[in-house]
Amino acid sequence: MTPGKEFTPYAPRPATLVRKVRLSDFVTLFEFEQDDGRPLAHKPGQFIQVSVYGVGEAPFSISSRPKAGTNSFEIAVRNIGTVTNALHDLAVGAKVGIRGPFGSCFPVQEFVGKDTLFVAGGLGYIPLRSLLRYQLRHREEFGRILLLIGTRSPSERIFVDEIEALSRRSDVEVMETVDCVGDACWEGNVGVITTLLPKVRLDVENTYVAMVGPPVMYRFVIGACVGDQCIPPDRIYVSLERKMKCGIGKCGHCQINGISACVSGPVFRYTDIEPLKEAL
Repeated sequence: MTPGKEFTPYAPRPATLVRKVRLSDFVTLFEFEQDDGRPLAHKPGQFIQVSVYGVGEAPFSISSRPKAGTNSFEIAVRNIGTVTNALHDLAVGAKVGIRGPFGSCFPVQEFVGKDTLFVAGGLGYIPLRSLLRYQLRHREEFGRILLLIGTRSPSERIFVDEIEALSRRSDVEVMETVDCVGDACWEGNVGVITTLLPKVRLDVENTYVAMVGPPVMYRFVIGACVGDQCIPPDRIYVSLERKMKCGIGKCGHCQINGISACVSGPVFRYTDIEPLKEAL
């Protein structure tokens, strides 16, 4: 996008792949730089559309914190389809197209001065990482940071070194669990992510929840947060990234009752979607 040219959500902007880091057997972290030199200017919880030329386009959560003065940003992608497979095959220096950022975000200002309970199931740490890294960058503005992470098995854990570094910090509380151990060497908690919640002591009147995970997780974790922990439901935020495709509410793939998740979401306050039967 050249200086002075009006932004359009329909036109991809060129970006260059500058770094790839393998996070697990199926998930890779990609760092891109926009060729126009501008920062992405995203907010925690938003997503972008990435075009692999000659293959197609798909939406991905932005995993890096907003960075002033730099045009780089990160996404972490699981290799499960045509576009993601092509993305994993790209070499550093390859060009892609970028549209966005799109969608709603976590309300960072509401969290200021409050405790934040992060609940990440499956690949949920990827979109939550943007909010977490923002809070760590501005650590003095926030209260307790509690991070609960659940994965199916030890081999599916991602950002392992980063999470271990977080667990060594005195100002972050980290708890992990896996659904099953299998043949892996694992000395941590075994069980679904709701098994971690009874081990957490919360100031419920001072706590906000940021939650991302598979749809089946939401019903049980929200029930535990509201019913067992007595967290006010209007302080719970979830991200619904299901079936998003176009990013601008035109294709209808991500409709939830009468709303489009890519436009009204993907981040929603729980009380705003609680009445929508198709949401969770």
